[in-house]
Amino acid sequence: MLRSVERFRMEQPAWQYGSGVPEPSVAVAAARTLVIDLEGALLRSELLMEALFSRPGLMLARFGAGGRPGMAALTDILARAEIDYAHLPYDSDVLNRALAARARGEKIYLVASRFAHHAAGIAAHLGFDGVVTPADLAAGDTLPFDRAAIERIEDRGSRSASLKIWAKALRVYQYAKNTLVFVPAITAHQMNLATLGSALLAFLAFSACASGAYLVNDLLDLAADRQHPTKRHRALAAGDLPISSALLAIPALWLFAVAASLCISPVFLGVLGAYLATTIAYSLVLKRKMLVDVVTLAGLYTLRIIAGAVGVGVVLSEWLLIFSLFVFTSLALIKRFSELSMRESAGLADPSNRDYRITDLHVIAAMAAASAMNAVTVFSLYVSSSAVTPLYSRSWMLWLLNPLLLYWFGRA
Repeated sequence: MLRSVERFRMEQPAWQYGSGVPEPSVAVAAARTLVIDLEGALLRSELLMEALFSRPGLMLARFGAGGRPGMAALTDILARAEIDYAHLPYDSDVLNRALAARARGEKIYLVASRFAHHAAGIAAHLGFDGVVTPADLAAGDTLPFDRAAIERIEDRGSRSASLKIWAKALRVYQYAKNTLVFVPAITAHQMNLATLGSALLAFLAFSACASGAYLVNDLLDLAADRQHPTKRHRALAAGDLPISSALLAIPALWLFAVAASLCISPVFLGVLGAYLATTIAYSLVLKRKMLVDVVTLAGLYTLRIIAGAVGVGVVLSEWLLIFSLFVFTSLALIKRFSELSMRESAGLADPSNRDYRITDLHVIAAMAAASAMNAVTVFSLYVSSSAVTPLYSRSWMLWLLNPLLLYWFGRA
């Protein structure tokens, strides 16, 4: 290395190193700058969709009250939307690289082509130095840093969600609820290929309809889910599934549900439509009303049984209907109890998107137990009624289910 430096000096013109002329000092290296694309690199979501679903109800109200239809008005409203920068789904690898660069004393800038206000807010929240546009980066003459000394983390392109992520977002694991459509055929002792085929088609229709409703619910609850200790891992809240992909999947799922329903009967389609309308109302309003949400959930479960009876063409037993209402009311209350109990154990405050308080725990528990015991009472009255005799040759054996029901509800 020393010989190379000496050879370099000998090859230079003599006037550069003449006596009395100081040798040039070594130039100080320009400070390194890390430049990160906001969308596609740092943010695991689309900023436009984040602005749209930050507070969708408020966005629609503002757009309707603005009196200025068109994309210009919508863009202006979205630009002024209130986004919770602290809970956005950031890419952990990119964010760690940024923190490491900050620790080395490097400057960090975001590249954003739209919504400069939100981009600046994200940069300020993360402690970055500012925001530049792609045009500024291409021109180079207006950059607040040396263009020759930058490291850029660019847009990685569209992220495709895996089947596992889609199954999680569509909540395939909750399809077990839709097996309730088989209950009327089983209790009516109508187990044949025709009824089982109709029940299976009803199951598929309800599953597709419910998955679309789950996506709608998760879109409306993005902000609240990201502040929840467990719901923040949902596919949309975590940024694993793009919001735009979910918006495309919702109508596709509902169209499939409509097509499957029409293969059964128009009446079944009407029941499914009532289920979907109630589910949307639940996501928008009803779930924020104390006890109204519990009754609605119980009704949605019971609608599955009604749909099963309509789908296979059997008369729905009033005993089954009353028993179901009490069972599902108890389960809905247990669900609310579990959520509040979890928040109490974690030391969290009362939920912001529910009309319940942690102090309601004891009342909810008592109501859940009372509803469960009412269900057992209804079942006992059914077993002792005359309606059992034509269906079961050994109806006395049904009494053996009572201890099992008492044990199961008690455990729950």
